[in-house]
Amino acid sequence: MKKYKSGTRSGFARALAIVFLSLAAGGLSAQAPVEIWAQAEGGALKVLKHTYRVGTVADGNDNFDFVRQGGQEILSFFDRYTLGATIAEKHEVSFLYQPLELVTDVRFKTAVQIDDITFASGTPMRLTYSFPFYRTTYRYRFLGDSRSNLSAGLAVQLRNASIRFEEISGANGQLAVSQNLGIVPALSVAGRLGIGASGFLAFEATGSYASSAFFNGADFQFEGSILDASLRGGIALDERSEIFINGRF
Repeated sequence: MKKYKSGTRSGFARALAIVFLSLAAGGLSAQAPVEIWAQAEGGALKVLKHTYRVGTVADGNDNFDFVRQGGQEILSFFDRYTLGATIAEKHEVSFLYQPLELVTDVRFKTAVQIDDITFASGTPMRLTYSFPFYRTTYRYRFLGDSRSNLSAGLAVQLRNASIRFEEISGANGQLAVSQNLGIVPALSVAGRLGIGASGFLAFEATGSYASSAFFNGADFQFEGSILDASLRGGIALDERSEIFINGRF
């Protein structure tokens, strides 16, 4: 979940998304004490709720609903990639790249004002919600071993947001753009339970809450939170690879 409120540049966006039936595969190096591993996920993403505003309501700017007004009611493709290392079976370090770009073409049924720009009713629009991020995570495994364990630690996420409202026909050719690059610190926890000879259940969650521009590099005060959590079940194909089904929020 991502939620942002701003003061001087008054923008508001809230997105709740769920990723389901995502198939993933990972590989492990059998060398100890350092195990190098890679993981990939791919599947479908469904946006449950997503509203956005730039500028104040007093100035006429709208709380725009991306699902109801912006064409995000359909399923979208989802993928993410992680490269990591487990050191001495205790220290887990990983780097994640999460692409996320939703592009929809719609025709506004009513007039919409974004950042003091008014798009008239009936205007054909291209909407781009681009919110990829990069994350480095360190967790310490304080219980268990490679089959069943529990770990916790810290993460630093680099947010690279670009949101565009573009008129794709007509004489005006209006465009509203909001972009931001920021650093987001977070807490991270993960666990795994081995089942039988090769099965497993696992979970992971990374999230934070903050209300100061200092924490995300913005030039305005804000209140926001993030949550990236998943629950998965799978089987080890051999000593070096596994496959699982994953539900992610």
